[in-house]
Amino acid sequence: MSGARVERRLAAILAADIAGYSRLMGVDEEGTLARLKAFRKTLIDPKIAEYRGRIVKTTGDGMLVEFGSAVDAVRCAVEVQRAMGASNVDVPQAKRVEFRIGIHVGDIIIDDNDIFGDGVNIAARLEGIADAGGICISDDAHRQIRGKTEIAYDDMGHQSLKNITEPMRAWRARPAPSATPAEVTVVDRPADRPAPAPSLALPDKPSIVVLPFQNMSGDPEQDYFADGMVEDITTGLSRIKWLFVIARNSSFTYKGKAVDVRQVGRELGVRYVLEGGVRKTGNRVRITTQLVEAETARHLWADRFDGALEDVFDLQDQITERVVGIVEPSLQRSEIERSRRKPPENLDAYDFYLRALPHMASVMPADARVAAGFLKQALERDPGYAAAQAMLAWCHEICFMRGGFDEADKVAGLEYARAAIASGTDDSVSLAVSALVVSHLGKERETAAHAIERALSLNPSSGVALFFGAHINAFNGNPAIVATYAQRALRLSPFDLFSYEAHNALGLAAIQEGRYDEAATHFGNSIQVNSRFSTLYFFQAVSLALAGRLEEAGRIVRRALELEPGFRNKFFLDIGLIPAIADRLVEGAHLLDLPD
Repeated sequence: MSGARVERRLAAILAADIAGYSRLMGVDEEGTLARLKAFRKTLIDPKIAEYRGRIVKTTGDGMLVEFGSAVDAVRCAVEVQRAMGASNVDVPQAKRVEFRIGIHVGDIIIDDNDIFGDGVNIAARLEGIADAGGICISDDAHRQIRGKTEIAYDDMGHQSLKNITEPMRAWRARPAPSATPAEVTVVDRPADRPAPAPSLALPDKPSIVVLPFQNMSGDPEQDYFADGMVEDITTGLSRIKWLFVIARNSSFTYKGKAVDVRQVGRELGVRYVLEGGVRKTGNRVRITTQLVEAETARHLWADRFDGALEDVFDLQDQITERVVGIVEPSLQRSEIERSRRKPPENLDAYDFYLRALPHMASVMPADARVAAGFLKQALERDPGYAAAQAMLAWCHEICFMRGGFDEADKVAGLEYARAAIASGTDDSVSLAVSALVVSHLGKERETAAHAIERALSLNPSSGVALFFGAHINAFNGNPAIVATYAQRALRLSPFDLFSYEAHNALGLAAIQEGRYDEAATHFGNSIQVNSRFSTLYFFQAVSLALAGRLEEAGRIVRRALELEPGFRNKFFLDIGLIPAIADRLVEGAHLLDLPD
């Protein structure tokens, strides 16, 4: 240090660099430098100034920026990444300039115009684990901005950062679905190319989303009950074949937010929005609902339903019947009757099932074991509960595939999945999950395909059945069906927790057809949705290796091995893929020196 001026203070630090900078320079050095200069001049520097940031220093492929506020740092980062993404829409993948950004709040040492200290080091390490085009923030930064911005955050868990002694919790930041995009400068956009459409077109039949119901019980522990109510009403509506229903996982991205129904209608492409609340006291429950026309925010209908907990499913049926009657007056009574569900007789079993669901999202063994505990309690109370059987089968599949290939998990997973399929259940999710398990653990491709077909015949709008159907058809080598299922699933449920399955299936189909760069992009999209699922990183690393992009592949595979240190190439041969895909994955894995 020069000693001219040294001081300590707390600051928000943003570190950014360009993903694949060496590759970009090798492909087109002059063009890359020109695009980077244009981005700096028209977008990045003005945004930093707008949010009161100070550029401390720049390098050939990145920069270090100091902000007085974590809120300003994250908002600036989100707007920059959104604009960069828009500018890259028509640019070939190999030529895209994509930043990785890391943000931390901590002590810094200021010496002249430079800054030093752990705060700077941590921001730089967070940038290193961010995805291309992504933002990774520390837990300290997250605590300061939580609830102060229209930005969503995905928990990445505790991360081991290079040269940082203790693992640190990190979060992925992204614009929330309900956020209104700020005005951003789009660089190098041709005059005849319109900006990305801000909304989805309405389908050609009545369309609806059931928003998360408000828990009015005053007890946060009852959130799961309100969530389960929404899931069951959504499922009931979805069984009406002429009704276009947004899947539950996309509607739940609005949970806990004050939303404008007109904006929801535009973002999800629906004509109607159902809102409501649940108050559960003792053995009584009250459900309030209102149906709103999204375009005009005009209230079409509202009602209140009171009853005992043992009658809760009758209340759900009443709500479904009334909503369907409003949406489509000509509906026949027989259609309503066919929409009725067959829930478990024992409400306790249902409670335990609902408590297990949040732990299934990561698709990793530690969370699956927690979910399995709840599901076993559900089956103790109702041994024939197909939904709990299917989810428990999936827990065992997760533990087998990513937890050491324990034969006991394989046997148990197949037993529960086959029982759910054989039960004659009319629950499309149970059938779809069971199909996934028998496909992976038993390589029972025909059984899996029939289970998916039955799931979709019962509920053509089931996002889970479409996501898993795309997955199973990718494993079976049917790329045309993969595209159909994946595209419909993403339209029905664009914000779904399981949307990574659609991108994953499209990536496997691309591998089958030798389109390795495209496959890497699809797997990258999967990781954006579920950053804790180790398999997605291995798939992306292998596709990059097959495309000849070994430097990028090496960075991705290191992240994959952090999540799953015991990985072996035999995984690709044991998960039920057709040889045409499995053999190519093994070939790419050998390029990366992954162990057999």
